[in-house]
Amino acid sequence: MPRTREPGRTVSSRLLEILFAFQPDHPDLSLADLVRMTGIPHPTVRRLAMELLAAGALERREDGRFTVGLRLWQLGTLAPLTESLRTLAQPFMEDLHSTLHQHVQLAVLEGHEALIIQRLSAPHALDLVSHVGGRLPLHCSGVGKVLLSHGGPELIESVLNGGLRRYTPRTVVDPAELRHEIAACRRTGAAAVRGELTEGADSVATRIVDGQGRVVAALSVVLRAGSVKHQAALPSVLASGLGISRQLGWRPGIRIREG
Repeated sequence: MPRTREPGRTVSSRLLEILFAFQPDHPDLSLADLVRMTGIPHPTVRRLAMELLAAGALERREDGRFTVGLRLWQLGTLAPLTESLRTLAQPFMEDLHSTLHQHVQLAVLEGHEALIIQRLSAPHALDLVSHVGGRLPLHCSGVGKVLLSHGGPELIESVLNGGLRRYTPRTVVDPAELRHEIAACRRTGAAAVRGELTEGADSVATRIVDGQGRVVAALSVVLRAGSVKHQAALPSVLASGLGISRQLGWRPGIRIREG
């Protein structure tokens, strides 16, 4: 692809910047939004947005704002890891949801965050900051702690030494305490969070392992504090995680790999 007038930036990199500007918390954007978020000049954003629109990668509403197009969504569904996980996990998540009547989430590691790829919501459960396609911090969410614990030494050190944000008064930001939790999670395969990300919201999470012993995802239930005891929810969460892992080829005796 020809390079743009800015050194080191190609047309393809600009197209990707425009597409990646769309996020779960801002799924529709105006041209002005795209200019502000990407730093690309307005005429260039407009031209590239029109090309993406013509290709079906973007759609334009009556008010002129852009959204992700159907063809781009169809492309995303071809991602093999997330789609196979969602399909295999769905029956177990439904059983967990019907048993506990709480939010159930499935997440994978994406960089230094947990990416939610599936969620079943309970009508009368507490409101959550998370949603499908959203991201959660690794150090203070249930699925995040599971993924962090099995992400390998390099990831653990990067997260623990990178400055830990305090979301609530209960957020654990002491690296020594987190190392203790990480060791316990690797040993048991489970993590519990009490109001660390959202006040009044607890989480119980477990790992999902493939046939090679790699932790490829985490499963959690999110509980209103005091509504369900963690020890009451834990057996169902663990059983569901093991069931999904078996569907991925894991069997007792396969060693859990770290990182």
